[in-house]
Amino acid sequence: MKKSKVVPLRIPENLDELAAVRAREQHTDKATALRQWIHQGAAHYVLGLVAEGRVSIGRAAELLDLTVYDLYHLAKTYGIELGASDEQRQQSRTLAARLAEEGN
Repeated sequence: MKKSKVVPLRIPENLDELAAVRAREQHTDKATALRQWIHQGAAHYVLGLVAEGRVSIGRAAELLDLTVYDLYHLAKTYGIELGASDEQRQQSRTLAARLAEEGN
C-alpha cells in the first residue's frame, strides 16, 4: 500500500454536502468520497497530459498506481484518445512507404 499524507483542506460547504450524499450512496465516509473525487480528477488531469505528449504513459501509470492497460481503459471511459492521431498515423505510413521505395 502506498504511503498516505494528511493534508488540511478547506472545501466549500456545498461540496461537503455533496460528499456526504455520495458517502451515503456508496456506503462509505466523506473522507473516502473526497479521496475518490481527488483520484478521479488526478486521473483525468494526467491522462490529458499524456494525450498532449507532456507525460509518458508509463509515468502516468506510475503516478496513478495503475497499469498501462488500466490507463487505456480509463482514457476510453473519459473519452480521451491516447497515442497517435489519425493524421500522425497517415504521416507515418507515408514516410514508411517512401523509405521502403528508397530502400529498393
